[in-house]
Amino acid sequence: MDDSLGKFVTDFSALVELAQKQAAQVPDGRRLLEELTLFLGVSPAELSVVVEEVPSHRLVDADILLAEMAANDPHSQLVGIGGGDHRAHMSFSDMVQQSLSYANFPLSQPDYSNVAVGPAEQRQVVSFGLWLFHHAGIPVAVLQRAANPQFGRQQAGLEVLVAQPATAAAVLAELRQGMASRSVFKGQIISLSASDYGPSVGGVTFHARPELHSGDVVLPQGVLDRVEGHALGIGRAAAALGAHGQHLKRGLLLYGPPGTGKTHTVRYLLSHSAGTTAVLLSGGSLARIAEAAKMARALAPSIVVLEDCDLIAEDRSFGHGPQPLLFEVMDAMDGLDNDSDVAFVLTTNRVDMLERALAQRPGRVDLAVEIPLPSESERAALLHLYSPGIGFSPEVVAATAARTAGTTASFAKELIRRAVLAASLAGLAPGDGHLAGAVDLLLADSESLTRSLLGSSGPQGKAHKQQGSENF
Repeated sequence: MDDSLGKFVTDFSALVELAQKQAAQVPDGRRLLEELTLFLGVSPAELSVVVEEVPSHRLVDADILLAEMAANDPHSQLVGIGGGDHRAHMSFSDMVQQSLSYANFPLSQPDYSNVAVGPAEQRQVVSFGLWLFHHAGIPVAVLQRAANPQFGRQQAGLEVLVAQPATAAAVLAELRQGMASRSVFKGQIISLSASDYGPSVGGVTFHARPELHSGDVVLPQGVLDRVEGHALGIGRAAAALGAHGQHLKRGLLLYGPPGTGKTHTVRYLLSHSAGTTAVLLSGGSLARIAEAAKMARALAPSIVVLEDCDLIAEDRSFGHGPQPLLFEVMDAMDGLDNDSDVAFVLTTNRVDMLERALAQRPGRVDLAVEIPLPSESERAALLHLYSPGIGFSPEVVAATAARTAGTTASFAKELIRRAVLAASLAGLAPGDGHLAGAVDLLLADSESLTRSLLGSSGPQGKAHKQQGSENF
């Protein structure tokens, strides 16, 4: 053996010895294989791992339930597994098998992620950790890990190792039942976001429940009562309907020009549905309709809101199949049981497009209500609504309402904002002159694009009225 080869062998041996010494420096000298063998009373290599996939956004529910299970065992433990980032590419079973040969993983502290559990509440959720506890006297090991989409793991996971398969089934059944009935999402208002790495849900955002009264919504007489009666009243009459064999699931369509108050009306419904789970979908998140419907069914009573759903009436690019995504919405509504207290609320600016699509799948939406451009008296009411504490005279408000035919609620709101801004820049309190000046500016020919962006058809033109049947 020449000198260069001898030096290589010496250096390599020194490297192996150093790696072994570093691997031996484990807190308390604890390693995965030895710990599992001691806890389970049998070599883990002889056992099968049972895997339960969990949607990424539902891991927080599993985390809470596992913590409760573990708390029933005064000797339970929660530990981490060392070994670096390559853990993300290995299953629990792989770790056990590799521990038999060359890579006995050291135990460490678990990894956590900070996750929202309410509009202003957070929880540290185990993103990679091993629960060791007894269930009905049987030792159970559960590896809990978060999703890792960038490495191809779209779902979170629970990997259960136990000597008795029936115990694994019982633990997972208890978790599923708890996740269905005691989710942190139940009774909350949430929106779903798309993942950057695939078709799964990327996350959940909690929203504070609005506080609106009927006087905060300016609509033609009787419209708000009809909307509330259908979306919420049916659920309140659940017992009577069920006793007579009538279904609870329902679909409500709010249609009309942009800016007339469809979203505001939805906010009113949310404010009067305390205890009801609401799932909000708009834009790209409309593709998450299947998961939203699943959550709504599990967490009923529920409302699923799909804003601007005309965007998906004919567009096949949102979904993953040959038909428009709106048909997936219809299928999701069909998939609900008759006793599911779930309301689907759809909004659209293009009822002509949506009606064609819905006509191909009749019966899913059982009430359509127009949210029209406001009348003159309604425009005056909107001006009062958006200017609390501002002393505009009744004469100027009436004149403004008369001058702004064909405009929207959004237009009225912007009028007040501009009047207040002009007064502030002048160092004055808002007055009639500022409101009149704001009207002049917004009705000027140079502001035609602004009026269009506010959803208004123009001060001189007739209001654009979309046509649609009252019931599909």
